[in-house]
Amino acid sequence: MENADLAAKKCVPCMSFIPPMKEDKARQLLAKLKDWQLIESATKIQKQFKFRDFGQAVGFVGRVARVAEEQAHHPDISISYNIVTLTLFTHKIGGLHENDFILAAKIDKSGA
Repeated sequence: MENADLAAKKCVPCMSFIPPMKEDKARQLLAKLKDWQLIESATKIQKQFKFRDFGQAVGFVGRVARVAEEQAHHPDISISYNIVTLTLFTHKIGGLHENDFILAAKIDKSGA
């Protein structure tokens, strides 16, 4: 599965009884993404985006928000002037789900 395959999928509602993804599976999916990293004992993925200025960073966040709303899956977003950090994990299960990798691929593909 390549990034395009992930980006072609749609996030699905996640049930709270589903266990978080195991680290080996997370690493397999992470290999399909560019510049995303596993963090916090492989319970989250994260990527930083750098822009020319604050306005560009905020514009990017708005585009990410639209993609996230379309998928009903929402990243944690941090802005520090011209750097946006996106952190993805599935809050309901307290760890990673395929949805996190799908949203990451969609963000990357769209150039959000």
